[in-house]
Amino acid sequence: QVQAVESGGGSVQAGGSLRLSCTASARTFSAYVMGWFRQTPGKEREFVAAITAITLNTYYSDSVRGRFTISRDNAQKTVTLQMNSLQPEDTGVYYCAPTVAYGNTWRPAFSSWGPGTQVTVSS
Repeated sequence: QVQAVESGGGSVQAGGSLRLSCTASARTFSAYVMGWFRQTPGKEREFVAAITAITLNTYYSDSVRGRFTISRDNAQKTVTLQMNSLQPEDTGVYYCAPTVAYGNTWRPAFSSWGPGTQVTVSS
């Protein structure tokens, strides 16, 4: 399995930007689609963005498309989420994880999660 540790969260005002990073530990990191998910109080964890392993195709939820950009560095085993034009509804704990396609969305490949990183956007 891939163990991931997220960092880069913080508090910003609406319209601001944050850059999240995820460092993964697995020899087979480059074999996995990697994704970002987030959880807000009272809601289930939701898909945010995904990036395929070799072709680097990217996928986004409707709520973040055009504002967030996912990227990865297979040599460094890192995944990055650049978040621009942040809104209060983007507030939550963000997690990075190996990801698989599930119907017309994406879900985590395994049941374990890293510690996550808190993002707070104030209006």
